Amino acid sequence: MELRDTLDQSALERPAEVDWFQYKLKHVDVTSKARRGEFVTPHGVVQTPAFMPVGTQGTVKGLEIGLVHQTGAEMILGNTYHLSLRPGDDIVAELGGLHKFMGWHGPILTDSGGFQIFSLAQMRKVTEKEAIFQSHIDGRKIHLSPERSIEIQENLGSDIAMVLDHVVELPNETKVIREAMNRSIRWAKRCQDAATRKDQAQFAIVQGGLDEGLRVECAQRLTELEFPGYAIGGLSVGEPPPEMYRILDATCPALPTNKPRYLMGVGRPEDLLEGIRRGVDLFDCVMPTRNGRNALAFTDEGTVRVRNAKYQRDSTPLDPKSVPQVAGLSRAYFRHLFMAKEMLGPILLSLHNVAYYQRLMREARQAIEEDRFEAYYEQKMAGWSSGG
Repeated sequence: MELRDTLDQSALERPAEVDWFQYKLKHVDVTSKARRGEFVTPHGVVQTPAFMPVGTQGTVKGLEIGLVHQTGAEMILGNTYHLSLRPGDDIVAELGGLHKFMGWHGPILTDSGGFQIFSLAQMRKVTEKEAIFQSHIDGRKIHLSPERSIEIQENLGSDIAMVLDHVVELPNETKVIREAMNRSIRWAKRCQDAATRKDQAQFAIVQGGLDEGLRVECAQRLTELEFPGYAIGGLSVGEPPPEMYRILDATCPALPTNKPRYLMGVGRPEDLLEGIRRGVDLFDCVMPTRNGRNALAFTDEGTVRVRNAKYQRDSTPLDPKSVPQVAGLSRAYFRHLFMAKEMLGPILLSLHNVAYYQRLMREARQAIEEDRFEAYYEQKMAGWSSGG
């Protein structure tokens, strides 16, 4: 029996004093800053570096939950904003929590809703007390404070709850970025004070825009609050990739070595490896499923846009290393599915992409253990640049 099964079966008998959230740094690659670790949660152990498929509304879009497990994913992501609107966090709690509701027995991380307020909500207003905004669904006014964000996430019952942070557009004035950073730190402390569940950890979020000094300051001040983990937020919002890497170079060394580091909302396979080589442990992004629904597949030879006419008679397998449902199918067949608007196309391509990201993480973990991550990084980059 695996440890994750043992932990899950004993969930109802967990003593409140048990500290379930432990991060073990097992090895650092000698050729880079890449870290190999594991993170223990009440619903299982997450091997890091890891990629979390995004299940924003209680589902990884298009994929039955058993298929998500088959890809090798160990932890998935849900979202406070969306689930509080539909079906409502009180309903999820009444039905036994998010794990039971969606049939996923592994760890779950829930985003606080801060980024969705920034990206989706209409007529938003942020005060020291809370964010006030209109629902993107029906326009009703919603109040989301740090305390309410934690209440929702405790109702959902996720293993990891993200603190509510204040995200601002980039580029922006230093004054605006600093104000948002300081508010994010104050809100992080309020989230910490609002916590009541011993079986849920909170991760703080480092803000500071593209200012290295602000990022380091934010990381140091949040570290003083001793959270179980730390996220790097406010990136992958349109800035050039080198700017993101520059901020990671400055921020990661300012974070504790004995806590997991999570780069939020990232991203492309290239960005995952760039993050890992700088010391990031966790990632999430909608890209595998969103691109899968839009006929784009990730492979070791770069992206494949299966609608392209050149694949009409191409008997080459899309990816012979993929999951069994995909490995033997040709690029011509995938093109046919999308041209015929068959729903199987988006499902299979989403499955393939999520599985590809998980394979990338497994290979990265092995490369770190064998002190050859930089060689692995160079090999993958060369393959992706060759074109699909």
